[in-house]
Amino acid sequence: MVTVTRSDVELLPDLSRVVAKPFLPGETTFAGGPTRVELIADRVLKLSDAEAAAALERTVDSFGGRHRDLKSIWERNIQAALALMPDRRDIGGTQRALLGAYFTQEYAPQAAAVCNPSMVPFPGSDDGTGFVLSLRSIGEGHISSVEFRTGHVGAGGEIQLDEPSPYLQTGLRRPPTYENKVFHDKLLALNADPELVASLMADLGDQFSYDELESALEALTRGEVSEAAAFETVRIINWLAASNYELVFSGDEPVSERLLHPAGPADSRGIEDARFVRFTEDDGSHVYYATYTAYDGFTIIPQLIETRDFIRFRFATLDGACASNKGMALFPRRIGGLYTALGRHDVENLHILQTDRLRVWDHAELVYQPHQGWEAVQMGNCGSPIETEEGWLVLTHGVGAMRTYALGALLLDLDHPTRVIGHLEYPLLEAAPDERDGYVPNVVYSCGGMAYDGQLVIPYGFSDRAVHIATVSIAELVEAMV
Repeated sequence: MVTVTRSDVELLPDLSRVVAKPFLPGETTFAGGPTRVELIADRVLKLSDAEAAAALERTVDSFGGRHRDLKSIWERNIQAALALMPDRRDIGGTQRALLGAYFTQEYAPQAAAVCNPSMVPFPGSDDGTGFVLSLRSIGEGHISSVEFRTGHVGAGGEIQLDEPSPYLQTGLRRPPTYENKVFHDKLLALNADPELVASLMADLGDQFSYDELESALEALTRGEVSEAAAFETVRIINWLAASNYELVFSGDEPVSERLLHPAGPADSRGIEDARFVRFTEDDGSHVYYATYTAYDGFTIIPQLIETRDFIRFRFATLDGACASNKGMALFPRRIGGLYTALGRHDVENLHILQTDRLRVWDHAELVYQPHQGWEAVQMGNCGSPIETEEGWLVLTHGVGAMRTYALGALLLDLDHPTRVIGHLEYPLLEAAPDERDGYVPNVVYSCGGMAYDGQLVIPYGFSDRAVHIATVSIAELVEAMV
């Protein structure tokens, strides 16, 4: 049996970590009357100057220490509220700040659980020991966000986590630059009207901004197009544009303060199981990608996060017949000139996907099927493959009797990853007795580990409750498979 060493690192849900986010209740009106936002504003504005000042002072005293620059957050949120009340945009002073507080709520991203981590080398880590740990944080409404921790791994796999910031903040949402061909092909895959799509995209350059898209849409709908024919296609265009976005942070705050909270329609109910990988370009430069499961309350689809510095994050939709279901994981470099990924688009088997376009995945080849008892229900990957001299080391998860989840391992050929060199015939890691109980019992699950000094460092969530970290000798694991 391969020796697995569990560290004493444990990340439990931290309910004290809260983020201040907009609170804009009820876009609906009452029988054509004012919206709830307007009704709330009317009540607050009826307070006397003394009452408003006292209420603002109490709120600052109670919440000021829980957030970095709370008044700036209120100002951002009151601007969102005033966009729904254009006749009240001249509100200022104490009333403006107090209204900002009324249209703000605290949200605890880890209120339900913290689980399913991945680990990558920290950008610019001089000695290669620094890492960024991503966490799936589950809060109110079972909505998943991505949080981060930083730390170092020492000789022999010793793990040291940095103290996280006491604050959390969401980044500023910005529209990205869109690529014409990718946008065009995705619209057709979403069943938008081909003639309307062709007409729209012909008016846009190879790359275009959101403002340019809005202008082209306005011109399209002014043309000789029936309202009925245009309605559904315009809805799809707006959905696709909003599902591609950027979250940008100042960079002055520590990494642990940055929260990737859903900001688009495709992931409005959750950014789940982000599998981060440090991708090495052909020129030796690095970019970080993460494939994740976007959930809108009804449908799950894989999407892509891209960042070079963990300050600016680009969220992008994926296209192609194989960009479906959960659990895509990118290889950390091109193989044979092609982007390569692990996927499970048929729900239960592992496939190798390859493409020359990062956001379009149409080709898949079956590489491994569950055939052992502990993976008989289904299997998938536990993050991006790790390159070793002997081959690509792939952590897997298998689902067995009583819906137990266990971790396993495969070894794939470096040049031909569809060729399995070896596999572990028994589970590498199962839930220990003190890890079995939680929101989803009897589960261990990882979204990616990191190799350092001959050790495979495996962060893993247990029972959708908390996170532990284990280490395994790479040489011992490879020998057990081969």
